[in-house]
Amino acid sequence: MEETAPMYQKTGRKNKRSVLTFLVFLALSTALWLLIKLSKEYTTQTLFRVSFENVPADKWMAAPEQTAKFSMTTDGFHMLKYAMIREAKRSVGIPLDEVPYRREDGNTYSFSSQYVAERIADYLNIDASGITMNDAMVYFSMENLESKVLPVVLRSDLKMLRQYDVYGLPIMDPATVTVFGPKEVLDTLKSVKTEVLSRANLSEGFTASVGLVLLDGLIRSNVKETVVSVDVEKFTETDVKVPFSSPSGLKMRFFPEAMTVKCLVAIRNFADLNPDQFRVEIDQRQLDSLQPLLDVRLASWPQYVQVLGTNPDKVEYLIVQ
Repeated sequence: MEETAPMYQKTGRKNKRSVLTFLVFLALSTALWLLIKLSKEYTTQTLFRVSFENVPADKWMAAPEQTAKFSMTTDGFHMLKYAMIREAKRSVGIPLDEVPYRREDGNTYSFSSQYVAERIADYLNIDASGITMNDAMVYFSMENLESKVLPVVLRSDLKMLRQYDVYGLPIMDPATVTVFGPKEVLDTLKSVKTEVLSRANLSEGFTASVGLVLLDGLIRSNVKETVVSVDVEKFTETDVKVPFSSPSGLKMRFFPEAMTVKCLVAIRNFADLNPDQFRVEIDQRQLDSLQPLLDVRLASWPQYVQVLGTNPDKVEYLIVQ
């Protein structure tokens, strides 16, 4: 009995080795068989979705997507890879600005389906010769949109350092754009706004590109942004005394004799500031009715001046004979 046990153990180990050897050879045979199978070429009929991209701004496409049918011939490796792609992902884009399409008639256009075959081949990483389209041409429809030239309006959030401010109006290039869209949409538009241009702690001018807001695709434009130039200057606060003047044909004295205009002026323009560049008006109707006090207002001032306030807003007067 003691001699029989080792014999059973030896037999068991031999059987295990045999089974393991069999499994190894089976796995190698299966892998070799699979490799041979996958190395062969296969042909299948299938579908891909084609999406039209970069549609001209002056055109509208009611159906920007269609289905393309084709035969695909490739090896089993790529066929297996294709089978693992979800149907929702079986899609290619065709940029119309890169495809030489032509007008057939009316709103119908076409281009060679070979461009679709090349896109699908690139997507699947196979040779384009392995893709055979069912149709020689791809047909699609585009309609003309209404157009309108609109001014560009800058939206900004510019924060300056103390004593600095924007000098003049920002310059935009382009300042107007042609937009395309349905007539009922264009009729409601007076301008095209930009995205918000934000800057902080400004003490000098700058130039930046700012995107246009095209209403989430409701309108289109060949121009997508405008270049904005903003001039920034240091300003100083000053008072300008602007004398009141008598209406034509009258000699008058005013109390006080001048209006004080508190204003901000850029340092570069400070030396040019002159009271003669301001004009004050009195209320002629009150003068005709001999009112004791006349309303006065600042009627005009230089464009480069920011008026902060004026004093007084009423004035006494005396008509001199």
